[in-house]
Amino acid sequence: MKAVRFHEYGDPGVLRYEDVEQPLPGAGQVRVRVAATSFNGVDANIRGGFMQGPIPVTLPHTPGIDVSGTVDALGDGVTGFQVGDRVIGFLPMTADGASAEFVLAPAGILTAAPAGIELADAAALPAVGLTAWQALFEHAKLTTGQRVLINGAGGAVGGYAVQLAKQAGAHVIATAGPRSRDRVMAEGADEVIDHTTADVATAVGEPVDAVLNLAPIDPERLAALPGLIRPGGVLVNTTVWMPAPGDEERGVRGIDLFVRSDAEQLAHLVALVDRGELRVEVARRVPLAELPALHADAAAGKLPSGKVVITV
Repeated sequence: MKAVRFHEYGDPGVLRYEDVEQPLPGAGQVRVRVAATSFNGVDANIRGGFMQGPIPVTLPHTPGIDVSGTVDALGDGVTGFQVGDRVIGFLPMTADGASAEFVLAPAGILTAAPAGIELADAAALPAVGLTAWQALFEHAKLTTGQRVLINGAGGAVGGYAVQLAKQAGAHVIATAGPRSRDRVMAEGADEVIDHTTADVATAVGEPVDAVLNLAPIDPERLAALPGLIRPGGVLVNTTVWMPAPGDEERGVRGIDLFVRSDAEQLAHLVALVDRGELRVEVARRVPLAELPALHADAAAGKLPSGKVVITV
């Protein structure tokens, strides 16, 4: 089979499009014929060797933590799936990923793919959708009527977070640049602050119940965010290399989120997609052989706002 792998850590030039032996599923595993994976920033960090502590991988390594595809073979003990089933999942980060024609996945992380969208496009949902869900509802405990600031709403996680927060009945304040303002408004934001021209700390107005920080902002700007939160509120930060600040005196908690795979939560997101209550948006689609060039675009800051899907 064809796959993209790197045999050593380094810049995008270490990625090779090459022939690889097709994997065989072990006990509890499913082999998936890949329709698509997606690009996540962590893919580049793993390739560059910056995540060897928290995410140790064996070289050569195939990137791609999201997968959409069809069940191709079942390992011993797997129940609930049949060959030909359309599935999606958030793969273990330390194992080989889905930038290949076939990938092995633990059966427990897979769920049925959305029925109403292209199977390849469904690869845009797992990691970022779960990040948004876990930030808003596991950690921020967001409820109807609360005010939430989503800092960095123009990205892929932000798009899902705006939709999910609005659906939950929250008042959604989003920060976004001019390129993504219209899309963020269409996703349901009640207010959009242009972070390129306005100071978020002064533009928010009355305090919010929660802040979701998705942006790699300066430490000083991150440190100012707890001041926007009411006593007892929470700041959830996904840029985990900058610890989330809090305010102990006012009971404002700072939480660093490292997303985990959860098939039950993912199945809920799929149900929302199938009911038309959550939109999966793809900014760009590229074939597998062009993944090295995509990594180079990411390193140069040339990726579009939104999710990029790699079709196989």
